[in-house]
Amino acid sequence: MKSKITVVGIGPGGEGDMTSRAIEALQNAGIVVGYNYYIPFISHLLKGDVEIVENGMKQEQKRIEKAVEIAEEGRDVCVISSGDSGIYGMAPLVYEMLKEKEVDAEVEVIPGISAFQKAASLLGVPVGHDFCVISLSDLMTPWAIIERRIKAAVDADFVTAVYNPKSTGRYWELYRLKELFLQGRSPETPVGYVRQAGRDQEEVRVTTLRDFDSEDVDMFTVVIIGNSQSYQWKKSIITPRGYYRNETKDDERPGQSIMVESFRTIEKELVNPDIPIGNKWPLLHAIHTTADFDMENILRVDDNAVERIYTALTEGKVRTIITDVTMAASGIRKGAIERLGIEVKCYLNDPATTQLSKEKGITRTQAGIRLAAKEHPDALYVFGNAPTALMELCTLIRHKKAGPCGIVAAPVGFVHVCESKHMVKPFVGIPKIIVEGRKGGSNLAATLVNSILCWPDAEQLKPGRDV
Repeated sequence: MKSKITVVGIGPGGEGDMTSRAIEALQNAGIVVGYNYYIPFISHLLKGDVEIVENGMKQEQKRIEKAVEIAEEGRDVCVISSGDSGIYGMAPLVYEMLKEKEVDAEVEVIPGISAFQKAASLLGVPVGHDFCVISLSDLMTPWAIIERRIKAAVDADFVTAVYNPKSTGRYWELYRLKELFLQGRSPETPVGYVRQAGRDQEEVRVTTLRDFDSEDVDMFTVVIIGNSQSYQWKKSIITPRGYYRNETKDDERPGQSIMVESFRTIEKELVNPDIPIGNKWPLLHAIHTTADFDMENILRVDDNAVERIYTALTEGKVRTIITDVTMAASGIRKGAIERLGIEVKCYLNDPATTQLSKEKGITRTQAGIRLAAKEHPDALYVFGNAPTALMELCTLIRHKKAGPCGIVAAPVGFVHVCESKHMVKPFVGIPKIIVEGRKGGSNLAATLVNSILCWPDAEQLKPGRDV
């Protein structure tokens, strides 16, 4: 009959966190092999005549060699491992050594509650969605590989549990981990850490990624970093599973639900998701329309521009939006303008525009803006096609013939496009949204207007009310 090696996960420390199978295995063990720090946690469960083989830290290989020797002698042996023996525990080493030494012994692995599971239970529900566990110990894994795994965890938006975060000889690795997470995750991301989980010296703390101080951590601490959806509630960390978020409310149409989910996806992929909401809101609309993340580099939004323009259109006397071309006008949501009582006008096809264009030798878009400024000097002016029209408005402003409540400058093309956008920048008193460089277009101009018209939905990040 084969000898048997039973590898028991004893959990994080207390008997209350051990499984009944683990307790039974310890009570029936004749020989126990383990780290001397952990033996006191289970000694009360052992028989009086049990043989105990123990040694100190960093002598894992010698412990398992002894256990295998006992098995080779034909005797059963129980190997204890904290937490779960298969997670940074003794079970892998047992299997590796049996294979290396070609020992024909039976192995039973009894699972246990891992330290990160115990820590998570004390922190609330930080591991409510996809997660990974990373050890910062470089004793057997090169740091270059560990850092690559950290970056992958950040990029994949995993909730991340950190084992072996710090020791007497290792102090900078946890600083580096925080640095890497801050490159791809909000400084407000909740971070929880538990020292001596399940033991008498237990300490539980919740903070943010920004305020997390690695000096508070030692080798007996497990750190859990939330994902982009995690948040603090009271003294707990919650990582939502998604049940509530995915429900479609009675007043939420299917098209809006898709748009909401799209915005969440875009936000996760932003290089800098922590910009003010007044800048982020039009940016999300711009990327949603164009699928072009370069918008993060070229969309320029004046401070409080969206809020100021929205207030002018809804609380002031301005009730008109002027566009350079009809395509830009057609992209502005009809439901929004009807809800807010706003009129959208384009003078491009007005007979008077054609006549003025011929008389003055200017483009029709220029002529249309000139006529619009006479009737609606304080309107919101929107440009998605014609740089000459934007240049015309700048001239009218300089001559005090127009005073728009706001400007959306997104003409597209190669001639005079960049210059027209530079021309509008000096008007510091007028709130502006500008798409820098050659990029732009009527669809982009329209979506930027739509972001203004649904400004009250920005804080909830819930676009598409009028879809």
